Amino acid sequence: MIRNALLFCLASTVPLCALAQSGPTYRCVNGDLVRRVEILYETGVAVPCEVHYFKDTEAPGQREVLWVARNQSGYCEARTQEFIAELGGLGWQCVDTANEPEAPVSGTQAPAPDDAQRAIADDTETLSAGDDPEPVEP
Repeated sequence: MIRNALLFCLASTVPLCALAQSGPTYRCVNGDLVRRVEILYETGVAVPCEVHYFKDTEAPGQREVLWVARNQSGYCEARTQEFIAELGGLGWQCVDTANEPEAPVSGTQAPAPDDAQRAIADDTETLSAGDDPEPVEP
């Protein structure tokens, strides 16, 4: 009985292991604090997806899974937009990293990264079975 329950739990999380393609990423700043919100997809499809939240300056490398969608396309995107709007209402300045300025033109030197920039180095990891329990779409 316990073995069957364990197998069921493992089988229900295995499809999420393949989530590795990063979608939109938002960088939010409030004073010296930096937060990051990312949507991860299974390669080539809109679902399943997960919304990950990082408190880059307070807890570098730690993530929280805010939402998971297994069937409903657009769910992760809608929840992310609502969350970004909520952060904005609390004084955070959020930008889609795809819209941030690109690297300087060749021949110019980029400024040295500050502590906050070093803290937000890409720490995205491939999901594996046994990761945090995840909220699931209704």
